[in-house]
Amino acid sequence: MTSWFSPLLFLLAGSTEQQLRRHVEFLKAENEMLRKRVEKSRVFLTNEEQARLLTLGEAIGKGVLDLITIVSPRTYQRWRRRVSQGEKPAKKMGRKGTPETLRQLVVRLAKENTWGYGRIVGELKKLRIQCVGRTTVRTILKEEGIHPGPQRGKGTWDEFIKIHAETLWQVDFFTKPVITATGLKQVYVLAFLHVRSRRVICSPATFHPDDAWMKTQAVAMLQQADAAELPIEHLVRDKDFKYREAFDGVFEAADVAVQATATRAPNQNAFIERWIGSIKGECLNRFIAFGLRHLDYLVEEYVRFYNERRPHSRKDNKPLVGVWSDLDDPPDDLQALVCEERLAGVLKHYERRVA
Repeated sequence: MTSWFSPLLFLLAGSTEQQLRRHVEFLKAENEMLRKRVEKSRVFLTNEEQARLLTLGEAIGKGVLDLITIVSPRTYQRWRRRVSQGEKPAKKMGRKGTPETLRQLVVRLAKENTWGYGRIVGELKKLRIQCVGRTTVRTILKEEGIHPGPQRGKGTWDEFIKIHAETLWQVDFFTKPVITATGLKQVYVLAFLHVRSRRVICSPATFHPDDAWMKTQAVAMLQQADAAELPIEHLVRDKDFKYREAFDGVFEAADVAVQATATRAPNQNAFIERWIGSIKGECLNRFIAFGLRHLDYLVEEYVRFYNERRPHSRKDNKPLVGVWSDLDDPPDDLQALVCEERLAGVLKHYERRVA
């Protein structure tokens, strides 16, 4: 019995050892693939992790040097010599952390003031604290959820527009060359836009936008805005020389604050600038205007179309005035849809025929 049973045990033991070897080879290959994808080229282990590996390695013996991949075999041997010689664990690598008192001081300076991280560093240096730099202060503020560079002043221009949109208007000129009896001349039109509703008011065209004309248009605009029940408390304009004291004085007398944009900052007057692009692209650039009356007619037709019939993407694709249904009710008969044309078909809109 012994003659055939012993070889069987050796066969089973060899199979188990071979299987374990395959497991180890598979895990080593998998570990190498994972290490290649780790961003850090070196892996730093804590003292507890090192002690755990040393304990597990003692049971394996010298074969552990062929298995270990998280650190080099020489590093593992150095750990083992350090433990055998009774040396203390190595000190933690890297800079010392910022003391908690300094962290609290940085947070206090940030919350009690509107300073950025650079200003806070300067204040710390005044307090004879030289060990905290800009990067450290910036990191502390981010960890505490404080913006390292807080907004200064009264806020951004975008915030100003959002806050005052209900009573905010923008104004700007647009021009169009017209044919007259004496030749081609440049004509000026003054356009006002209410930011919240996007409603537009336009002046009559003129060849000479002098002080008297500007004052007249300012008065007319206030009357039309009041008739349309559109409040006005702020008016934004650029720094064109045509806006003189007479023009601003009319609005200031009506308790309207006139705000000039910064130099070379068209985005501060973006809504009216965009509207001017619309009237030119959708209407005026398609016509040759013959005199002031013809241009006034083109502008009036477009403004009426823009305010009453044209859908606007920023207004849920609805016209600016009127009540429009949100129901999804496709017509059964396409003949019920009627196209209304203006300016010889340049401006079109569709509506349902009343049954």
